[in-house]
Amino acid sequence: MRILHVLSAEFFAGSVAYAVQLAEAHRAQGHTVWMISDSNQLLTGATQLKAAISDRGYGQRIQNIRLIRRLVRREQIDVIHAHSRAASWVSHFALRGLPVPLVSTVHGRQHLHTANSLVDIYGDKIIAICGNLREHLITEIKMSAAKIVEIPNGVTFGVNEELRIKEELTANNSPLRIAFIGRFNGGKGERAAALLEQVFPPLLREFPQLRVALIGGELEHLPPAGKTALAQLQADFGERIEVVGFTKDVPGWLARTSLVIGAGRVAIEALGAGRPVLALGEASYAGLVSEATFAAVAASNFGDISAVLAPSAVDFAAVLADARAVLRQPGPVAAALRQQVQRHYNSPTVAARVLETYQAARMSKAAPNFIPVLMYHKIPDAPLATKHQIYVTKEKFARHLAYFRKQKLTPITFADYLKFANGELPLADFPRRPIILTFDDGYTDNYTNLLPLMQQFGYRGVLYLLGDAEIRYNKWDADFDPTESRSEIMDLAQKHAFVAAGWEIGAHTMSHPRLTTLPLPEATAEIQRSKAELEAALRTTIVSFAYPYGDCNEPVKTAVRAAGFAFGVATDTGGMHLEDDRMQVFRINMFPHETTSSLFKKTSPWYRSYYRWKRRK
Repeated sequence: MRILHVLSAEFFAGSVAYAVQLAEAHRAQGHTVWMISDSNQLLTGATQLKAAISDRGYGQRIQNIRLIRRLVRREQIDVIHAHSRAASWVSHFALRGLPVPLVSTVHGRQHLHTANSLVDIYGDKIIAICGNLREHLITEIKMSAAKIVEIPNGVTFGVNEELRIKEELTANNSPLRIAFIGRFNGGKGERAAALLEQVFPPLLREFPQLRVALIGGELEHLPPAGKTALAQLQADFGERIEVVGFTKDVPGWLARTSLVIGAGRVAIEALGAGRPVLALGEASYAGLVSEATFAAVAASNFGDISAVLAPSAVDFAAVLADARAVLRQPGPVAAALRQQVQRHYNSPTVAARVLETYQAARMSKAAPNFIPVLMYHKIPDAPLATKHQIYVTKEKFARHLAYFRKQKLTPITFADYLKFANGELPLADFPRRPIILTFDDGYTDNYTNLLPLMQQFGYRGVLYLLGDAEIRYNKWDADFDPTESRSEIMDLAQKHAFVAAGWEIGAHTMSHPRLTTLPLPEATAEIQRSKAELEAALRTTIVSFAYPYGDCNEPVKTAVRAAGFAFGVATDTGGMHLEDDRMQVFRINMFPHETTSSLFKKTSPWYRSYYRWKRRK
């Protein structure tokens, strides 16, 4: 893809580090990246252009809009990623009338004024960096929940960090050190001033070997009370007060620090490096981060962001007590917590999620209407005596295909869709009326009846198979219901015939269980193994997963994503658009007695809205 980042970069904040890291991750994958910001000296190999994005004067904004628009047209940019409200504003107007999507990452709470609610300048998809921010955008700013994706800032952690931690902490000459790391202006500056007045003086008196390091930019903008307190500390404790200011060697300082006070990216990097963290942000004090508190603390970006507007007063006596407890027994955080942090903020994983968001924005713009995804099972010669009604006879299915052709519906697969989304196929060629035909379980009549019919019409579909090739009949039905007859499952050679015909093969677990009823490790194994087994047996790439019975929940969806699937398809639940939630794609049940009227309804752009209105789901 051809990606343009637009950002404010008056100083090197966490949002700038995030944008640079994304640019480098995507460049490493072969994507072409440009960056427009206040600085053209950022540490990236992307092509950089300098523009005063932070300047909100209308004359400068107009210049910025013209620059962005010219670049988009000249370089055929596929997506713009904006990293501040100012960047989103100019990008929004630069893209007016152009078929290029805009993605905005929101790094902090937005001002609660009418313009934010009435004018959406954030684009086609919005990335919220934590759970509280997502809730704020939905409940207070009134943004559409379907547009918002929660993706944390990515961090690259040191490979040999654990060894380094042990070496530093056991070194005889390593002093006890507490570090405040963050900006010294605005809300962060007010927190720093309170620490200098209320927390650091008693700690320095109680621990004679303790040093205090002040690390971060904008130190000259520390509030007056903070400057006075700092001067007094320097007079009282001399070289034990280390005024570092901005530094590129934050990892080096972390390695020499016993306790870190900070929020956002600072807290993430410190925990990843094994350093205890008191999460103190602009919104709140979230306390000492532990395995038990990690999820809640991460949702607030370590105290920086509240879900709703609330007083931000901090009990600095509690901060002092927590700091004292850590300094009395200094040491690295538990390995389990460090690993938890590194998994959650893993940079390659985050970069992959962001790239998926670019694709989603691209397709939401190119194909804004609901895409019907139809779910079939058996295609027998004659009607079946079954209460499940999961069949359409060969004769009636041929009528379905004739109807689709008459209505100029074009069957595609999820794999085809991905090729358009990631730029392998031009969006100009995306079908005007796409439809996705899916078939679950892999019954033998799919080989004898379905495949020839689809080939006759020149159509391809998606076949969802079990990973366990030893399962040769519908044991999940027939073994538990004596009224249900056995239906044979295809053998390997028959499955290969679908691959040879250009079909997409999807995974459907190993053994067809209800995933939400299993312990999560068992459900995860069913998901992961099915992908591995099918790819090995059929020598094809598996990109989509079908939940048996359409049964899924958030932990199961997370496991499907983690297993490497691009799509998870459900039944009767999911978003209004395929890109609302790729891990819960709405599928439409097809039954034995479909009529021309029901086919019209189920393949219409308005069907998903109608279904939600009628069924309330």
